[in-house]
Amino acid sequence: MKHKTLKGLQDIMPPEIAIWQHVEKMAHEVFRNFGCREIRLPIIESTDVFIRSIGETSDIVEKEMYTFEDKGGRSVTMRPEGTAAFVRAYVQHHLHNDPAPQKYFYMGPMFRYERPQAFRYRQFYQIGVEAMGIEDPKLDAEMLSMLSVLLDRIGLKGLNFEVTSIGCKDCRPGHREALTDFLRDKLDAFCTDCQRRFDLNPLRILDCKVNRCIESREGAPPVIEHLCDDCSTHFNALKNNLKILNVPHTINPNLVRGLDYYTKTAFEVTSENLGSQSAVAAGGRYDSMVKDFGGPPTPGIGFAMGMERIIPLIKDAMAEPEGPDLYICPIGDAAIEKSFTLTNELRAAGLWAETAYQSTSLKSQMRKANRIGAKHVIVIGEDEIGNNAVTIKNMANKEESSSTLTAADICRIISP
Repeated sequence: MKHKTLKGLQDIMPPEIAIWQHVEKMAHEVFRNFGCREIRLPIIESTDVFIRSIGETSDIVEKEMYTFEDKGGRSVTMRPEGTAAFVRAYVQHHLHNDPAPQKYFYMGPMFRYERPQAFRYRQFYQIGVEAMGIEDPKLDAEMLSMLSVLLDRIGLKGLNFEVTSIGCKDCRPGHREALTDFLRDKLDAFCTDCQRRFDLNPLRILDCKVNRCIESREGAPPVIEHLCDDCSTHFNALKNNLKILNVPHTINPNLVRGLDYYTKTAFEVTSENLGSQSAVAAGGRYDSMVKDFGGPPTPGIGFAMGMERIIPLIKDAMAEPEGPDLYICPIGDAAIEKSFTLTNELRAAGLWAETAYQSTSLKSQMRKANRIGAKHVIVIGEDEIGNNAVTIKNMANKEESSSTLTAADICRIISP
């Protein structure tokens, strides 16, 4: 084969695309009920958008971003995540002037250059939500509740909601000191990246995915033990609000986020059915990010869910691929012409209808109707045209119904 997809990319083909569309449809419905509006963001941004927000010492910035110089000599990057791009748009378009909270969602591809593995691609798809302007932990709980409703609606079961607080700039100096004291005598056991991070940003060591680093940092002091009074009060209120909204969850003091912009609330949704890549969705607060982008001080919270993680979990539970509502089998030249016009009238009336474009045997047409999963079949020949009547056969239960040879009458009988 001469051409094929690049390493780490995939084609999303029928019938699997129907599962993607199901997830996206459910997301649109749930987000609407929670007052979220859609926003569509560019795939490329100025590189500084991501360096400013994600952090220069993060793996994403150091190793994974698709960054290049465009023909104007500007450094641009294909977005590795959605929140930074959203906050850029939020500030640029003065969305903070709208009544709070301002809630938005987006869907689309993200890009990271990393080793392809199960459920991890170099072009991957996320559905994200951002809610701005409210610092109250009730909004945090509402976001987790919305995520729970959506994941349940699309058919995901057996999920774990893990919640913690990673504090704020007032909490972190105390935690950083305790963490460096813990790590100092163990540095030789860590990878070279973590040894470098020890001086630059020791919190990054808690997010390293190298096995020996995971083992060596076991027992490290968690941020949750060093929360200031404000962060502690916020976290306790969040836990209470989650109980009020009946969102099952566990407290994971060792949960960390790989992006610098997070503050206070952080959470992950995991599944035991995905192996080592267990996270289905993740998010948290980023109360200083809008100000860092030149906007007014504005609290925010968001999450993103990975489509490549979700699809395998519901693939087996989904129904058989959808087929046409009706397949018309024409017999003879006059029937070919009649079925051609009737098929398009049925489509305009709201049915998915298919037909043969050239005369073939009835047996081969019925075989095709079965193969494409047609729900109903009608046969049109000289008698049907002369009598202006057809028999509609339900392919599931084999029941038959009579109809005139008009789109309106056929739609009345078999409308889904």
